[in-house]
Amino acid sequence: MKITFLGAAREVTGSCYLFETEGTRFLVDCGMLQGGREASVRNHQPFAFDPRTIDFVLLTHAHIDHSGLLPKLVLNGFTGPIYTTSATADLLAVMLPDSGHIQEVEAERDLKRRSTRYPALPAIYSAEDAKNSLQQLKPVHYDTRFAPHLHVAVCFRDAGHILGSASIEIEMIQGSIARQIVVSGDLGQPGRPILRDPTCIEYADILLIESTYGNRNHKDLPTTLDELAEIIEDTLYRRKGNVIVPAFAVGRTQELVYHLHQLTEQGRLKHLNIYVDSPMASAATQITKRHFELFDEEAHRLVQWQSLKKNQPNLHFVADVSESIKLNQIRSGAIIISASGMCDAGRIKHHLAHNLGRAECSVLITGFQAAGTLGRKLVDGAKEVRLFGEPIAVRAQIHTLGGFSAHADQTALLAWTGGFKKPPTRTFVVHGEVAASTALAQQLTEQRHWDVIVPKIGESYTL
Repeated sequence: MKITFLGAAREVTGSCYLFETEGTRFLVDCGMLQGGREASVRNHQPFAFDPRTIDFVLLTHAHIDHSGLLPKLVLNGFTGPIYTTSATADLLAVMLPDSGHIQEVEAERDLKRRSTRYPALPAIYSAEDAKNSLQQLKPVHYDTRFAPHLHVAVCFRDAGHILGSASIEIEMIQGSIARQIVVSGDLGQPGRPILRDPTCIEYADILLIESTYGNRNHKDLPTTLDELAEIIEDTLYRRKGNVIVPAFAVGRTQELVYHLHQLTEQGRLKHLNIYVDSPMASAATQITKRHFELFDEEAHRLVQWQSLKKNQPNLHFVADVSESIKLNQIRSGAIIISASGMCDAGRIKHHLAHNLGRAECSVLITGFQAAGTLGRKLVDGAKEVRLFGEPIAVRAQIHTLGGFSAHADQTALLAWTGGFKKPPTRTFVVHGEVAASTALAQQLTEQRHWDVIVPKIGESYTL
């Protein structure tokens, strides 16, 4: 048995792991790299394997850094099933075609610029290609064991990260030897609203654990909500500006809307005008509502309050492009939530172009920003950025609220590993920048006395 780390090893995006035995080859995740032009170039490179030889794919969740190269995999000859949860399959029906559409738009824009420094990159796949790849999705339920291959048994567990996210238990059999492999996927922070806490898993021979925040902890939620309320009050009512929120269309947008309703219900904020400017986020919100059975008790209570329709924020879901353009005429009093969450694509770039240069406005960063992204540059204090080829002075206030992260922090990751009844034979720390992965590996070694490896891209290990 062998595993090869093809993505999200000493980096956060591009999750992809190849498992091989004498009888089968399969992938866990097939994600797109995010983080500027270097990531785009790597996404265009051929796969490190022949897609025609892959028997099936196991997908942890719908975020593009885990799912975004599935259409490319299909275009290059993969014909097998893609197993994932029902909610993830519903989200992919929106997210993958949207990814294809964004690539087509960006490729057309690159051609028009005709840069001599950077040659134009074509779309990796089209929206239509993405729709075609959806035919290979095979939805499965949480906590239900199934056999995608004669020598492989699988069970998806709730990871509590976004709607439909899963940790995956994989039993691989070769001859008389059976090995239990657990892939954590992206783990959610326990105690967060809307979704349930991550499911603890008790046994693994081999563990792959994410480490996005493996070297730090989040602020507690009450403190984060206090900061959110203060930023909104200061920006909208004192400085008379707008609050621009780059947010992932799936997960973060729904959580932010939830908290803004919660703060209104508590009387802490009033007369809010919230614009969700992302067709994908609007569709994802409707999908979220359809999976009410995955909500926690607190979310159920807030939904009951919303049904009363009293003293609620003005929530607008912006559909077409003309409506989105009109938002840029609003000079004050608006909370504009738009994708992408790392500011590298989509409508958020236009809202930043119209508001970053205004000192009365605020940009609210609520999620992880990968190295090389526009969002990371803002977090790191850039005084000027480029948007649509033009320099933009950063005069708006940039606020980072780490307490909203959908990823487990270091304490939560260590607590989740405490659910194992005995140490895994070997643990691989993945899906984190070097400092985060190394810090978590050190904690697991010192606190748990586990055998831990931080693999590099392209490395293979015999299990």
